[in-house]
Amino acid sequence: MEKAELNKTMHLSEHFTLGEVTKTSVKTAGENIPSHVAIENLKNLCENWLEDLRYSYNTLYPTSRDDNPIIITSGYRSVEVNKAVGGSPTSNHLTGCAVDIRCEGFEQALRYANVLMDISDGTKLDYDELFIERSKQGRYWIHFAVRPKDNRRKTAFIQT
Repeated sequence: MEKAELNKTMHLSEHFTLGEVTKTSVKTAGENIPSHVAIENLKNLCENWLEDLRYSYNTLYPTSRDDNPIIITSGYRSVEVNKAVGGSPTSNHLTGCAVDIRCEGFEQALRYANVLMDISDGTKLDYDELFIERSKQGRYWIHFAVRPKDNRRKTAFIQT
């Protein structure tokens, strides 16, 4: 039987690739390869949310660099990867509906969250989860999820 491979260079949107939203440092027996449905969910996140976040953030909060990228630290997770990282068995990451976005601190996390809520309000599209998370080591990230339907618009600050 031929082994499935992931086209990591495939663009889901102008600035985001499949490789970015499927990378993992977790070693498992299986591969972290999303289904076609999960890829469509990731594409929706990238095209309709992350590109707008990137553009709006760079416009509203310019820095010495003209183009600050959005850095995804976790996107799609296979069941094995999700289990290995201690993810919820019902995690939106399992269906390609969630990403975790690295933040340089609490202020950037607040700004990302604000921009994502403004995108939702402006487009009338709902999100499922928008969490600012902080690790015990003091690292911040945004967990952002959008489902194809039944979005709950949940927001929270979570200390892990």
